[in-house]
Amino acid sequence: MVKPKLVKTDLDRPIAELAGETDHKTLAVWACDCAERVLPYFEEKYPADDRPRLAIEAGRAWVSTGVFRLVTIRRASLASHAAARIAEESSAARSAARAAGQAVATAHAAGHAIVAAIYAATAVRDSVEATNAETAVDAERAWQYQHLLDLGRGKDGS
Repeated sequence: MVKPKLVKTDLDRPIAELAGETDHKTLAVWACDCAERVLPYFEEKYPADDRPRLAIEAGRAWVSTGVFRLVTIRRASLASHAAARIAEESSAARSAARAAGQAVATAHAAGHAIVAAIYAATAVRDSVEATNAETAVDAERAWQYQHLLDLGRGKDGS
């Protein structure tokens, strides 16, 4: 059986509903946090490639400064997705780079945050043995939900 491209869990709907009630900048912080948690999967395999890290940094810069330049956000997102294309298909590294590309794109459109989180959970799935994948993904999605809840309440959630 071929594993699905992206993970699906019982928390998908509750996360989407919570995200729908969350302000744009909080979603960007959350998306960057989700992507940063899995960034080591990419950086361990491609230590000289900083495109996913730079994408997350660009997303955080938008949150902290409020300065939005579409060309900057788009360039960072596309660069991170280009980095994903060099990674092995269905690998944790590939999904981690995609998570970073979606995280920075959240500055442009809040809906990208949910996709960043799903890619992060997919990276977690692809980083463990198949027998442990469901447990690992469930734990990651639970962290993502709680972290978004905490951020929305003004807590740091760490």
